[in-house]
Amino acid sequence: MNRKKLVSLILALAMAVFFTSTSFAGTLGEIVKRGELRVAVQSGAAPYAFVDKNGVQAGSMIDFAKGMADAMGVKLVILDFDWDGLIPALLSGKADILAADMTPTLKRALKISFADPWIEVQPCIFTTTGAAFQTLEDVNKPEVTVGVLLGSTGENMAKKYLPNAKIKSYKGGGRMIVQALVAGHVDAGVNDDLAVLTVLPDFPPDSIRLLDKRLGTGKDPLSFAVRQESVDLWQWINLYFKTVRSNGEYDANINYWLKGIEWKKDH
Repeated sequence: MNRKKLVSLILALAMAVFFTSTSFAGTLGEIVKRGELRVAVQSGAAPYAFVDKNGVQAGSMIDFAKGMADAMGVKLVILDFDWDGLIPALLSGKADILAADMTPTLKRALKISFADPWIEVQPCIFTTTGAAFQTLEDVNKPEVTVGVLLGSTGENMAKKYLPNAKIKSYKGGGRMIVQALVAGHVDAGVNDDLAVLTVLPDFPPDSIRLLDKRLGTGKDPLSFAVRQESVDLWQWINLYFKTVRSNGEYDANINYWLKGIEWKKDH
């Protein structure tokens, strides 16, 4: 290789390293310089993220977001959006992180980057206790109306596994489907089992039941997400969850918010 080609190659490599390191250092540096971490959530999705009886944002993901902000040494700013506004808020730069009970999918990953899953949930069908439905086939009929959340994985699952039923989509959190079911606006609902079970204590006892047959062949992961260029933040979030899993903070969060209902007394 002659000297001229060698110099050109060295310059090209130097430029590649410069632009790569710049992109890796970008988002975290901006957050620290700004002094605040902006996180997009959808309130109304207890116990993940919701506004409690004191008017304060609370929930499992809110506590994780607080932990992230504390570890960065910055202020936490929670930005509340409808489900269909979460990804646009992230892409527009209004938020640094998307923290919702969102399942990573290939379609969504064309626009945003998901961190490693922080929990897994199981899609389910639920209905009123007195309803005659016992199997998936009982629900998959033209005369049955199934409530789902607009733009959610549950909506896609319902369309896939209940193609003969009428699908009625709602904006908001999982509580809205249960309310619609209790009010008689739908005959059944589809959501992840955790989101259903955690709101049942707010409704008449034994009024709702989950069908034994769950949708799909496995569990759905839930993940935080960032913009695709925020590689440094993506890596940092993965490291954060590895850290809290090892020091006990993760288990404390999950046991309080997702495995019990004691939080209802406090919030």
